[in-house]
Amino acid sequence: MAVLKPFKGLRPPKELAEKVASRPYDVLNSEEARVEASGNPYSLLHIIKPEIDLPEDTDHYSETVYQKAKDNFEKFKDEGWLKPDENEYLYIYAQTMNGKTQYGVVGCASVDDYMNNVIKKHELTRKDKEEDRMKHVRATNANMEPVFFTYPALDEVDKIVTEFVQTNTPEYDYTAEDGFGHHFWVIRDKNIIHNLVELFATLPSTYVADGHHRTAAAALVGNEKRKANPGHTGNEEYNYFLAVHFPANQLTIIDYNRVIKDLNGMTKEELLEKLASSFNIRQVGTEIYHPGKLHNFAMYLDGMWYSLTAKTGTYNDNDPIGVLDVTILTNEVLTPLFNIKDLRTDNRIDFVGGIRGLGELKKRVDSGEMAVAFALFPVSMDQLINIADSGKIMPPKTTWFEPKLRSGLVIHELD
Repeated sequence: MAVLKPFKGLRPPKELAEKVASRPYDVLNSEEARVEASGNPYSLLHIIKPEIDLPEDTDHYSETVYQKAKDNFEKFKDEGWLKPDENEYLYIYAQTMNGKTQYGVVGCASVDDYMNNVIKKHELTRKDKEEDRMKHVRATNANMEPVFFTYPALDEVDKIVTEFVQTNTPEYDYTAEDGFGHHFWVIRDKNIIHNLVELFATLPSTYVADGHHRTAAAALVGNEKRKANPGHTGNEEYNYFLAVHFPANQLTIIDYNRVIKDLNGMTKEELLEKLASSFNIRQVGTEIYHPGKLHNFAMYLDGMWYSLTAKTGTYNDNDPIGVLDVTILTNEVLTPLFNIKDLRTDNRIDFVGGIRGLGELKKRVDSGEMAVAFALFPVSMDQLINIADSGKIMPPKTTWFEPKLRSGLVIHELD
């Protein structure tokens, strides 16, 4: 049974919502955040990346930074830039990209569900990144940013959401500078809230789509608080954390591609010859080539695009991990040919989200920064759910979801 809990959200006034809302902390670096928040004192970046309000040489993981996050959060509340709702509500957060809108139910997920694997994961987390977000949650005593969850679609939930958004005016409704639309409703009706909670309780599992480190940090801090509280009852707000739940059939995973700095001592001809043992290779010319299906790759090398189709025997269709194109590329190319053994730590490889387009791969190779690029066909939501259900973990940098959730439309305080 999956828990969906209403909560008393902390939100910006309608006239400030677009100014407060920001991109997530992990999709832009400190320099980019400093520029993005420049001239906008309302931006949540002042809380989720508080180093932008400190000298540029400040250690981003120092206690000074987390204290600044706390101070800025208190300022936002004192100034009325964030105000609490009167009661516990659920919310609907919809996003529009390229004419397609996806609708998520915003509520709290359960720390117990995370610990008991009712909330299923498909990525490993890094302890240093976990600890960073844990310190941030401890300092602010809040889930400042929602995590991105998915679930197998329920017709009854879809019906409730559709009827609600068609008959109610959104609290916030704007198009961000990147062209993506953000639409946000508050569900105050107790009967609708009750029905959604009951429907989510029929789900055996929900799934982390994006935000594994934020999810882990929120759950682990909640678990810390319960252990430190001798009067713990299980009903405290710290037993829950902020999540947006989207039905899987509304989501699309886009490609997550690789660029490599050198050819590991090989010439272009030697690389092509070695690739031919695992792939059927076709030179397709100078126009950008997009992989057309599973097990088909695009390679950009020395001004030319190639189609690489994996040969039978290089993948295992009966293994949820072995069937993935990221697995094929690692096992047949990155490790044996380029001697890249750890995708998380090797500085000879970089990863480019498909939202940037394959032109970004061409640009980085043509500039001489990188020697070769590989574009992959995106994994499906079914593959993600199958892997999570099997208890297995996807290789690093497999999924890219877009649009990203905006942070700051609603915040969950732990008291």
